[in-house]
Amino acid sequence: MRTRFAPSPTGPLHLGHAYSAMLAYDMTTKAGGEFLLRIEDIDQSRARPKWEAQIYDNLHWLGLEWPEPVMRQSDRMPAYHNALAKLEGMGLLYRCTCKRRDIETAVSAPQEGVEPAYGPDGLIYPGTCRNAGHRDRNAALRLNMAKACDMLGNPVLEFSETGPAHKGIHRITPDGLIHRVGDIVLARRDMGTSYHLSVVLDDAAQKITNVIRGEDLFNATKIHVLLQTLLGLPTPTYHHHRLIRDNTGKRLAKRDDARAIAKYRGDGACPADIRKMVSLQA
Repeated sequence: MRTRFAPSPTGPLHLGHAYSAMLAYDMTTKAGGEFLLRIEDIDQSRARPKWEAQIYDNLHWLGLEWPEPVMRQSDRMPAYHNALAKLEGMGLLYRCTCKRRDIETAVSAPQEGVEPAYGPDGLIYPGTCRNAGHRDRNAALRLNMAKACDMLGNPVLEFSETGPAHKGIHRITPDGLIHRVGDIVLARRDMGTSYHLSVVLDDAAQKITNVIRGEDLFNATKIHVLLQTLLGLPTPTYHHHRLIRDNTGKRLAKRDDARAIAKYRGDGACPADIRKMVSLQA
């Protein structure tokens, strides 16, 4: 078993991060496997060295260990660009100049009996630029989902899930990908890559066998399995765990400083206290 915790250095770690990291560490240690740390810093507009340093400090304080050096996504842009070039060479990508407001306007146009559809990334893209033939090198790159499914022979893809809410074998149909996911962005104009593409390539590069992450990413797994299939990469076993929520039931965000690990430490908490807060046994 080989797994990872992959935070972004864009704010303080909170109780939800602590739970995810400790759960992955506990599961891997129990199985005699290896736990890795990865820094997902592709969003260079928001990533800060101080947050990255705090990640290392807080995780060590919680009692977690990992091998060095730590993989950082900002060092892997050539790998992401090579994968994009491969997919573009297969004729599966197109350039998109739409902004979020353009998409909202397009999908909200009056259509009798049709409600806007949402997928893992929010509103499902209506395909405005699919056949536009844009050549702008700074445009976003989208995956033509229907074409990708057709190239694979329209298979039913599968992945294994061990998380409590979704345990079992899950099947992904071409119809589900086309109509419930749509033409996802694989390279944002301000990053040159995307979370979906990077996480798939990074997991393969680190030989991750078990991906342990929050339940909020369960629906994104179908995207990742598709990309793994297109790029000839192995599909790990997935475990999507419960989310840590505040007193109102809202899941925690980095802007919720009141739940930051650093604040609990400053108030005198110990690692055992953090475990009790997230209902993890020592």
